[in-house]
Amino acid sequence: MWRLKIADEGNDPYIFSTNNFVGRQIWEFDPDYGTPEQRAEVEAARENFLKNRYHVQASSDLIWRMQFLREKDFKQTIAQVKVEDGKEITKENATTAMKRGAHFFSALQASDGHWPAENAGPLFFLPPLVFCLYITRHQDIVLPVEYRKEILHYLYCHQNEDGGWGLHVEGHSTMFCTTLSYICMRIIG
Repeated sequence: MWRLKIADEGNDPYIFSTNNFVGRQIWEFDPDYGTPEQRAEVEAARENFLKNRYHVQASSDLIWRMQFLREKDFKQTIAQVKVEDGKEITKENATTAMKRGAHFFSALQASDGHWPAENAGPLFFLPPLVFCLYITRHQDIVLPVEYRKEILHYLYCHQNEDGGWGLHVEGHSTMFCTTLSYICMRIIG
């Protein structure tokens, strides 16, 4: 299962930092991470995203949010406030909603103080990286098998209904990004 590691240099000789890795987020594949139920929950979320990819293009950072909330054993203890149409929003309701939101987002804050996020928009960043790794013959070193599978999954999830790719996850297909993605997938396998 994929998990997000925060401010961890690991044992990777290709990763270095001048600020002790503050704000650094690295996805790591660990087939033994989590319980079978947790792995099934993540796979269900991935399948649901794949099934609905033409309607909701951004991932909403769901996998790392699930991980953080689970690791922190988060329970929302502040009651949800619902204001019906035509009703006035009171100071009490606004304060309760704000506290509820702050409680939730504090659980999503990383140990080094930042809030992780996916750069989900542009679809023209990943292929040139793969091209460079291929040209410099570092593809197998930097991208183990599980990473390559995930790159293919990512590209497939963001493919448009017409078979092409846009400049960003919600963009119409362009020849430029379709060509980049196609070559990237051919290199990856």
